[in-house]
Formats: sequence, structure tokens, C-alpha cells
Amino acid sequence: MLKVESLTIKEIREKYPNEWVLVEYEDVDSEFNVIRGHVIAHSPVKEEIYKILMETKGKNVAIEYTGRIPEDLAVMF
Repeated sequence: MLKVESLTIKEIREKYPNEWVLVEYEDVDSEFNVIRGHVIAHSPVKEEIYKILMETKGKNVAIEYTGRIPEDLAVMF
């Protein structure tokens, strides 16, 4: 069986800079920010992550962007 490495969000940001990352999270804080998890997919192209997201039904997942987000950008879910 393939063992997937569990990483902290800091490690994920360092390993996949300036990419969109789909994370199956193990731990989140009180505001549901990812603390630790397994990277399912990563790509500089957001649409690629959304395609893979459709295959994660029943998993606790989050999408993170590891680059700098401009201050004038608002994100809504």
C-alpha cells in the first residue's frame, strides 16, 4: 500500500510554492484553516484541481493556494 506523507500547512507551502493544492486534511483550527493533511493533487492551474475535486466525495478536503494572494482580491465560497 502506498503511504501518503502527512504534512503541516507550512511544509505544503514550502514544497508546492505558488500552486493550488488539494489537501485531505487531518487537522484544522477553530476557523477551519488547515493545520495538517495529505496532498491529493497540486498544480499551478486552478481548473486542474477543481477537476480532481470531483473525485473526492466523502473526504475532508480543502483547496489552498500557496502563493501570495493580492490584498485587493476577495474570495467567496
